[in-house]
Amino acid sequence: MGVSGVSSGLNIAATPRVHRALRCGEPTVYEFATEDGVTLRLSRFEGGPKGPVILSPGFGTSSIAYTIDTVDTNYPEYLFEHGYDVWVLDYRASPLLPSSETQFTLDDIARYDYPATVAKVRAETGAESVQIMAHCVGSLTMLMSLGLGLQDVRSAVSSQLTLHPRAGTLNQLRAGIFAADLIAAVGVDVLTTEIDDDESWFERLYDKALAFYPEGDEPCDRPFCRRVAFTFGESYDHDQLNDETHEHIDEAFGDANITTLRHVTKIIREDHAVSWDGDHDYLDDVGNLRLPIAFIHGEHNRLFLPEGSALTYEFLRENNGPELYTRHVIPGYAHMDCFIGKDAARDVYPVVTAELDRFN
Repeated sequence: MGVSGVSSGLNIAATPRVHRALRCGEPTVYEFATEDGVTLRLSRFEGGPKGPVILSPGFGTSSIAYTIDTVDTNYPEYLFEHGYDVWVLDYRASPLLPSSETQFTLDDIARYDYPATVAKVRAETGAESVQIMAHCVGSLTMLMSLGLGLQDVRSAVSSQLTLHPRAGTLNQLRAGIFAADLIAAVGVDVLTTEIDDDESWFERLYDKALAFYPEGDEPCDRPFCRRVAFTFGESYDHDQLNDETHEHIDEAFGDANITTLRHVTKIIREDHAVSWDGDHDYLDDVGNLRLPIAFIHGEHNRLFLPEGSALTYEFLRENNGPELYTRHVIPGYAHMDCFIGKDAARDVYPVVTAELDRFN
């Protein structure tokens, strides 16, 4: 059952501000359950007959990573204006959902969240098939889900993270020293980028410690950005953000459970996607990925290097034939800024949308 409304989910530490009205209007919001009983959310912007297309965000971020109003044109607005029926997904890792504070693996997202999401969109629209545009962990788990037999996907766009992750220096360092395992060992089960107005002594100490953390090529004095760099790695190129996005990007972030981070680390160490329990190798399933998939990667992505998508692209072409797959490296962009960058509507959105258009 759909109800009309706008997702809130604002960080309590964010400065109150006036939000601009989205040019795609207010969404119809659907909540639905997965087979294992987790409640997910879809926000629909019905712009026309193309699609339906599901937009899936990265880990530790929510649907606001797409709908944020600090850019002149966000990606749902762009698709809406190009005639698409747009469905923005909050899967179980979304900070807008209670499930984000629980423990789960990438296998759970692949096994339960994507089949339930595709089924819900098809049930509401009557469409025989859907398209998916997925980013980062959303992309990795989409490919894993397809490998496990996800049905009724006509074409897909995979942004930044694929079946062969190649981490940048900071993330590789954390994987090498088992940082997620060490964090779990001291009893921490959830990391958060949220900063309370009334910080505890521990949070103040945490932020002071992060001042000495090697943030990478683009150090930023803002505590939030340092928390993002520690928790996830270098998630965006600061030069690609306008000032308002930099000030309010915290609205899109939140909790990150340690089990999922440990699974990401395990995959980085293994050099390709494997199950959390080690019993399943997702490279064994690539026959199920015999459908049109476009890979999108930022040239300057230091979180997950472009080499990763190149490896998956070539692996699928070798195993399933070259005609189904394309790959685009976006000059001058890094990771998340491919969708929240101040000029992404000019530089990135047309490339992604052209791949969706090919199968409408």
